[in-house]
Amino acid sequence: MKLSRLTLAALLAFLPAAASAQSAGPVVAAASKAMGADSLNSITYSGTARNGAFGQSKAIGEPLGPVNVTRITQYTRTINFATPSDASALVSRATGPTQPPTVPGVPRPMPGVFNQNITAMQANTNWNQGLNVWTTPWGFLKGAAANKATVHEQDGLQVVSFSPAVKSPSGRNYTVTGYINRQNLVTKVDTRVDNAVVGDLLVEFEYSNYKNMNGVQVPGRIVQKQASMPTFDATITAATPNPSNLAELLTVPPPPAGRAGGPPPGAPPAAAAGAPPVEKLGDGVFKIGGNYVSLAVDMGDHILVVESGQSDARGLAVMAAAKQAIPGKRIRYVVNSHPHFDHASGLSAAVSEGATILTHRNNEVVLERLLAGQRSLTGDSLSKKPGRSANLVEPVGDKDVRTGTNGKVVELYRVPNEHSDGMLVVYLPAEKVLWSADVTGINPNPAQLAVLKAVGQTTSKLDYTNFIQAHPPNPDRPITKADVQATLRGTGTN
Repeated sequence: MKLSRLTLAALLAFLPAAASAQSAGPVVAAASKAMGADSLNSITYSGTARNGAFGQSKAIGEPLGPVNVTRITQYTRTINFATPSDASALVSRATGPTQPPTVPGVPRPMPGVFNQNITAMQANTNWNQGLNVWTTPWGFLKGAAANKATVHEQDGLQVVSFSPAVKSPSGRNYTVTGYINRQNLVTKVDTRVDNAVVGDLLVEFEYSNYKNMNGVQVPGRIVQKQASMPTFDATITAATPNPSNLAELLTVPPPPAGRAGGPPPGAPPAAAAGAPPVEKLGDGVFKIGGNYVSLAVDMGDHILVVESGQSDARGLAVMAAAKQAIPGKRIRYVVNSHPHFDHASGLSAAVSEGATILTHRNNEVVLERLLAGQRSLTGDSLSKKPGRSANLVEPVGDKDVRTGTNGKVVELYRVPNEHSDGMLVVYLPAEKVLWSADVTGINPNPAQLAVLKAVGQTTSKLDYTNFIQAHPPNPDRPITKADVQATLRGTGTN
């Protein structure tokens, strides 16, 4: 559960004047009294939880799929609703020992620790963090009371809404909506946040199985959904209002000895500012450099781009570089290697360019739904070019061959693996180039090695010499088929 906290005093500064509609004051006051929120300044609660991989799961529509669920065996979350004097102080901390999922073909992962720490500054300035203050049952009631929220009745529930003062990137207001039942319990809170792939991403928190725990009504079950897909599920068995050891609960312990911060060894280089470098690989074929390496291919009457990158800005830069390298032609297709959000966040730029996204059929339905959503909050390139709301995605099968009007051939192959069940590699037979995402041909870590083995098995009969990685090695250097084969031989893989 993505969380963060404030205080009633901070809420007053954080929220705008009430909207001109029916006042929710009496409804909120009744619920606050029934739930024990009136005297609640902080709370800690605990139990067990399952945390999914939204935007990074094997099946993009199943964040809680078997190979993506991390179990938090002693989940504890602490929230401070009072404003700390130091803006860098934590107002929310969630932690607990974890057991990551076992992935076939990858060594069993070591247990870890779940850490989700949010400061007062983060909670007040970043809605993706701050929303978690308002979406807890008690935080929602405090925020609604401070904001003089509005209310209407729907299906026997009192539906209470307010908008925080923080604005979205587009300048529009966010909205928080809570649903209160006849027992004056908050059963659900939802909001929308700006998301590079989804646009106005619906985030929902469902609360059920309430129990009185030390004078406060606490939900025994918490389910979080994003884009209508369950991403977090917790069973709460204990809670303490206004804990006497609040400072201790909100203190992050030092890292274990010998474990320093910063990026891991061999991490991909950070993306450079400015236009990406462009390298000609062959007649009408160009490599667009940087992290999340792309390709641009002249198909005669149009351009085909491979991979749009990790952000709207990168996507715009890739589209511009492709059109500069191949002038006078439109970008008709953009290949998405797989729909993990770090590889799909540039698709907004591709769609705004008028391109159709080529992705494996396993991704089609979910990716089409996500890209076709409303984009009133993002302020990105696609939000500025409304009109296309359907047929944004074209599915391909396990092998797809594209032949341009100029005879140029681009082949797409699905690679079955546990990282993504809709992953494509791209083969250019004339140039003897193979392009792949999320692998490295030299010194792979165990997770990358499993995917590299799958790529090697899928492409073993292809005649290529140049192996291009979406994430270049560090330091960067050309990778060949011989390098890939040597790596696989070194692991006992033919």
